[in-house]
Amino acid sequence: MKFGVRKPSLRKSFAARTSVKRMVRHNLGLKAPRGAGWVTNPKRAAYNRVYSRSTVSIWTLLAKLLK
Repeated sequence: MKFGVRKPSLRKSFAARTSVKRMVRHNLGLKAPRGAGWVTNPKRAAYNRVYSRSTVSIWTLLAKLLK
């Protein structure tokens, strides 16, 4: 498990925003409500919750510094 600042990846960020799977899911309205991850995949949801609470995005740090 990682602790501290996450290293951004522009390639992965761009790929996630322009993926075909995302386009199809959004166009068909097949999005699950927030919190549904615990029902669909509890192991991944638990990992993501711990990961997001133990790490910090570099963009969040920059936003706090520039405010």
